[in-house]
Formats: sequence, structure tokens, C-alpha cells
Amino acid sequence: MKIDIPEGKDAIAYVWGEMVPGIGPAASGYSMAVYAHTTLGLREFEAARLRVAQINGCAFCLDWRTERDGQTVEDDFADAVTEWRTTGGFDARTRLAAEYAERYTLDHHGLDEEFWGRMSAHYSQLEIVELSMCIGSWLAFGRLNHVLGLDTVCRLPHAPSPALSSAPSSARSPSGDPAPTPSRE
Repeated sequence: MKIDIPEGKDAIAYVWGEMVPGIGPAASGYSMAVYAHTTLGLREFEAARLRVAQINGCAFCLDWRTERDGQTVEDDFADAVTEWRTTGGFDARTRLAAEYAERYTLDHHGLDEEFWGRMSAHYSQLEIVELSMCIGSWLAFGRLNHVLGLDTVCRLPHAPSPALSSAPSSARSPSGDPAPTPSRE
């Protein structure tokens, strides 16, 4: 870890909350809102999220699975995301979500008219904006956690950090913060 954490402090709560109280809680709110207010389908949401996690190398984000109404993606979904170009298990929207996440993360200047034509054929403008904001959140906060070494000390959903709220462990965002179970509002 690159940040000194006082003994007895939860690393995520300390860095995201105590160290930068004017920024961290707002960033945490943004991170949580992505899960709580998404209208995207679970598979396309997870395809984009996992592709960003794979590129970022964020250990916590790679282990996290978003849950909605007791449902998660299948166990081998992350492997399919790695092979998004050739997997037979993705529909056009899921494949595009993974492609968009990869291109947004690695070559946002290379998003050409051909790509936008395909996106517009499968996603509404509202969904494109929402997916863009989700990817931006995962890119920024996954990298922040990884660069500072926080992803190695995050408590995974099955072992929540006691320093954070008493939200159920299945309802934590990859920032480590409690998050309401996402719904399709």
C-alpha cells in the first residue's frame, strides 16, 4: 500500500473518507449511484465493469459481482468478457458494452463514426450517456484503488469491512462502501 494507514483504521474508510472529507464522500456517492440507479441490463453492466476491472488490474473489482434481485452473472462470465470479440455467449448489447469499456479505457480518441453507428443501433442516447458515466466511474476509482494499493486491502463482498456501515456484504460497491442493491429504476 502506498498510503500509511493508522493502526486500527479501515484503509478504504480512512482514505476515501477521513483523508479527503471534501472529496472522498462525494466520490463514494458517485460510485454508489452507478450501482443504485442504473437502468442498464445486468449482463451489459457487468461486461463493461469487468472489462474495465481487467484493464485496471483492480483485484477487488475483479472479484466483485454485481447482484440484482438475487441474480448475478454466471461464474465464467469474466472469462467471456476477456474474449468479448469471439465469445458465443454475448448478445450484441453485451458485446458492445465490453468493446466500449475497452476502447474508452485504452483508446478513447479512437472511437470512430463506425463504432458510434453500431452503438446507436443498439443503445439509446440516454443509455450511452449512462454507460459512459459508469465506465468513467470504474476507470477512475478502480485505478485510484489500484494505484494506491487499496485494492489489496479491500474487504470483498463476502467479508465486509466492520469500519463501514452495517450494510449487507452483498451490497457494497467496489469502492468498498455500502451500496444499495442496484435496481432497474
